[in-house]
Amino acid sequence: QVQLVESGGGLVQAGGSLRLSCAASGVSLIRSAMAWFRQAPGKEREFVAAISQRTGSTPYADSVKGRFTISKDNTKKTVFLQMNYLKPEDTAVYYCAAGERIIMSQLRAQSAYDFWGQGTQVTVSS
Repeated sequence: QVQLVESGGGLVQAGGSLRLSCAASGVSLIRSAMAWFRQAPGKEREFVAAISQRTGSTPYADSVKGRFTISKDNTKKTVFLQMNYLKPEDTAVYYCAAGERIIMSQLRAQSAYDFWGQGTQVTVSS
């Protein structure tokens, strides 16, 4: 049984930092692409960042490029999202996702991922 559990969300002032974690069980981080998505109130869920299991490449949404960093620890089966210089528009529920049969061109697509966490709330105050 696959389980993804996010943690690390919270309330932070604009310009601050947070580090999200996604603890994975029942899935291999070596064989799976991992990603973070987010959903702000009243908006659709959107891609934030991903890490390819094939190449290790890390695409980012333009809105977070240069501020967010995705990484993973295969031994601890945990994926991280370091978020710096946070803005109020980063406020959202952040979701971790995993998928084994994902090619490079699919990394940004929600439909490509098989497993999802319950999400963690990030709120950035101005």
